[in-house]
Amino acid sequence: MRARSRGITATDVAGLTGEKSIARAADSKLGGGPRFGGNVYTDHGRRREPEIAAWVAATHGILPSSALFRAEVEHRHLATPDGIAVDGDGRIRLAEIKTTNKPFRGIPRTYLRQVWWQQHVLGAERTLFVWEEHVDFSPVHDEPKCVWIDRDDREIAKLVGLATDLIDELYRRTTGQQIPARIAEATATAAAERRERLRERDAFRALALAD
Repeated sequence: MRARSRGITATDVAGLTGEKSIARAADSKLGGGPRFGGNVYTDHGRRREPEIAAWVAATHGILPSSALFRAEVEHRHLATPDGIAVDGDGRIRLAEIKTTNKPFRGIPRTYLRQVWWQQHVLGAERTLFVWEEHVDFSPVHDEPKCVWIDRDDREIAKLVGLATDLIDELYRRTTGQQIPARIAEATATAAAERRERLRERDAFRALALAD
């Protein structure tokens, strides 16, 4: 939890939709605003996740993971995917698991942003999005449903920009100072150069921090 608090996670970016969402996200990150400590639905999800993860491993070869990863380019970009696998060509595949008491007509945008962020942090090409529908906390179907979500660099670029704005806002709030233009420009230039060098993504260009 301490490591997660020092960076921007998939949970943080799930609600980043534009400039107006930056202030809300900063409030939440610094402990202001309404706090969500979980409920019966999140408790159910935590109970079911190991069972669903075992199904994912058996059917798709993506092993469960509870590790926290940081991006190679920006170490404050963090993610904890529910499953990870590397194919024979070194391409990273992830899994993201959800439970729901409502049928999905499409993958909610909040979940898509989480998936894209995880792909950004780990350099992944695809994510198996898996969900289990339940009624009164009993699964509706014999097996979970799933769909592959391919990497979307355009959406990822938007999230990276918003995450940078959030980091800047957190800096201003915690230091009472504006971002020095010289530092901001140098950081942006260095990040762009490093992204270009890392376009040929190696397996796990992210670094595992903790289990």
